[in-house]
Amino acid sequence: MPHLPTADPYLPGHGDPSYAVRHYDLDLAYVPDGNRLTGTAVLDLVVREQTARLVLDLAHLRVSKLRMEGARVKKWSARGHRLVLQLDRPVDAGTELTLTVVYGGSPRPVIDKHQGDAGWEELEDGVIVAAQPHGAPTWFPCNDRPDDKATYRIALAAPAGYTVVANGTLAAHQRRASGESWTWVMDRPMATYLATVQIGRYTTTEHDARTRTIGPPDADLVDSFDQQPAMLAFFERVFGPYPFDAYAAVITDDDLEIPLESQSLSTFGRNFCSSDWSQVRLIAHELAHQWYGNAVTLRRWQDIWLHEGFACYAEWLWSEESGGPRTCDEWARHHHERLVDLPQDLLLADPGPELMFDDRVYKRGALTLHALRVAVGDDAFFAVLRDWASSRAGESVTTEDFLELASAHTGADVAALLRPWLYDVALPPYPRG
Repeated sequence: MPHLPTADPYLPGHGDPSYAVRHYDLDLAYVPDGNRLTGTAVLDLVVREQTARLVLDLAHLRVSKLRMEGARVKKWSARGHRLVLQLDRPVDAGTELTLTVVYGGSPRPVIDKHQGDAGWEELEDGVIVAAQPHGAPTWFPCNDRPDDKATYRIALAAPAGYTVVANGTLAAHQRRASGESWTWVMDRPMATYLATVQIGRYTTTEHDARTRTIGPPDADLVDSFDQQPAMLAFFERVFGPYPFDAYAAVITDDDLEIPLESQSLSTFGRNFCSSDWSQVRLIAHELAHQWYGNAVTLRRWQDIWLHEGFACYAEWLWSEESGGPRTCDEWARHHHERLVDLPQDLLLADPGPELMFDDRVYKRGALTLHALRVAVGDDAFFAVLRDWASSRAGESVTTEDFLELASAHTGADVAALLRPWLYDVALPPYPRG
């Protein structure tokens, strides 16, 4: 049988470039006792290139029924973490299809040799879905590639007493004898790895009309998560309007090693309820991803600095704005001095799958932005950031796209200016005006 497609070399065995998904409609039910998930997924597809085969990503879950409208499925089979649909004849580019998949099982993370485990994971009492970069197939059938954005409706039924949080706006919440059902709608384009559900015995703290924290009733939010309204207001001044309707931070009762952003919400462990800068900076970091990473998303994983470098730079900006430990320039100098002493083997614009989440990507990416700021001045620099977030919202982008936009805005040859930071392994000298 022919090899199955890979959409991005950083994540072999994920994604099919021959089609795109326009909308995911997910009706799910979860029983924590026994970790049982059942679901019906309806995918609205459009064919991008003539094909007689469609390949979806679905890990550890078993399909019981499958139906296609707009074409006839000759046969289908599960191969590893893929669902392979063989059509009875080729369909042309532009053909619209609707695929319904009924499935279920005991969801668990999927493991990648470079990225470790990701996806649906049981907590002590609840669930966390941390899908970056390869965990989306652990809970719904999808075309798991970052450049395939779609809208979503996510409905999930759970036992009474649990709160279910997903992306977007809460469209319905129904209480029934058997439990509660929650329906969330994300009407802005979203990559598969940013889709999430969080389940726990949570209460909601409304900070203001757009920011809220959802977590254990006794979680201490003082001088940590209660800073989010001020963070959002500041980021709107420097990055432009917040790209979604609202923002939520979900705090699990369990401690987590790292937080993770999803579109319109981020997830933290209880251990992040602290006024210490080492924790507060990550609250700012994940919020900044809503502009850079979620609204504007990389087209290929090699450009991860467009997410992490921007969010790291947002930490430094918030430190200066809030009277934190250092100014932005002091943070830049501090981390440049640290990078000098680390191995010089990282190509920022293409770090490779084994280094894509290396801390040097974050810090060197932020320094790359600082170099641009020093060269063109604050007015031009922040105009670039605002236009990047607004003009490319909902799109999938590359490093080359950013360089082109920045050059057009500033009149400078930004590609030449940033080439040593992006395409040389040796760390350039600290940027000076």
